[in-house]
Amino acid sequence: MSDSQSRPPLPDRLSGNPRSRYHVEEIFEHNIGIRLNGKERNDVEEYCISEGWVKVPAHKALDRRGQPLLLKLKGTVEAYYS
Repeated sequence: MSDSQSRPPLPDRLSGNPRSRYHVEEIFEHNIGIRLNGKERNDVEEYCISEGWVKVPAHKALDRRGQPLLLKLKGTVEAYYS
């Protein structure tokens, strides 16, 4: 049970993009789960708990730099280690 104590606390805002200032590499060494309005989401790229939103990719759409376009979905956000 020492594994749960070695995990860093989940931040209020986290991004999966390594170029973002909200990306924390140590957290991605563990499995993270995100719930939006009580439903589990597997496609979340970025989240903010205090502001109540998640960003998910818009299917196959890409921006001019080749990065996926992100849609912002609002609601109650819960982050947890799975």
